[in-house]
Amino acid sequence: MGSERKIIFFDIDGTIVDNKTKRISDSTVEGIKRARDNGHLCFINTGRTGCLIEPSLTDKITFDGFLLGCGTMVVYRGKVLLHRTLTRKMSADILRFLAEHHIDAILEGSRENFYMRREEIYSDKFREYTEYYRDRNYSYFESALGKYDKLFAYAAHPSDMELFKKEYGDRLSFIDRENGYYEILPKGYSKATAIQFIVGRLNIPMECTAAIGDSNNDIPMLECVHTAIAMGNSSKSVLDIADFVTGSAAEDGIWEALKWLGVI
Repeated sequence: MGSERKIIFFDIDGTIVDNKTKRISDSTVEGIKRARDNGHLCFINTGRTGCLIEPSLTDKITFDGFLLGCGTMVVYRGKVLLHRTLTRKMSADILRFLAEHHIDAILEGSRENFYMRREEIYSDKFREYTEYYRDRNYSYFESALGKYDKLFAYAAHPSDMELFKKEYGDRLSFIDRENGYYEILPKGYSKATAIQFIVGRLNIPMECTAAIGDSNNDIPMLECVHTAIAMGNSSKSVLDIADFVTGSAAEDGIWEALKWLGVI
């Protein structure tokens, strides 16, 4: 794939971290280290907001920067270069709409996340989903105004989500995460806009960009870069646009991808 200096963007869940085991393989750690040692830039590009970047990731792997919250925050070598959060009024309007139309959500901020009390959740499906987060130190909705950048939402009745899209489609972007779940964030922000921002800031040509991902919220990122790599366990939509399909996170997929790119 050539020897020029590249900037590589990695999703986390299902890409660096295996979805089933929640582990990072030794080959992933070594592959990213070697790529950086060889002069290439390695960035996380994730739907997670800053408070969801776990020490287990950053303790094992050093990255040059983080593109967070589907493009709502850009951090380069420890310095925040961009941060877009929902205004206090907008975040309050969204909360009212969620309550009126019985839409469940987790509100995601750079410093803290907010979830509903168990008895306030409308659907059994979302109540079961949030059990995974019960051991985390989340706050509740009443303290969330002006403090969240995006949200992860589910509506038991698809018509309620369609109404949400219709009401806020001019101000918010809705990313279909399948099975009724959506990531929702300020209009005009995505994993792609974050890439465009950072390569512009660092004066890196798009011909030197590559990205590795697995799910639908990675599509803007993969369509934006010069070289798109899909993990072997990716959604069909991601596989359809990939220049190369590597193995899964548990099958040395990152190592294989970095070798194919020619950066290790």
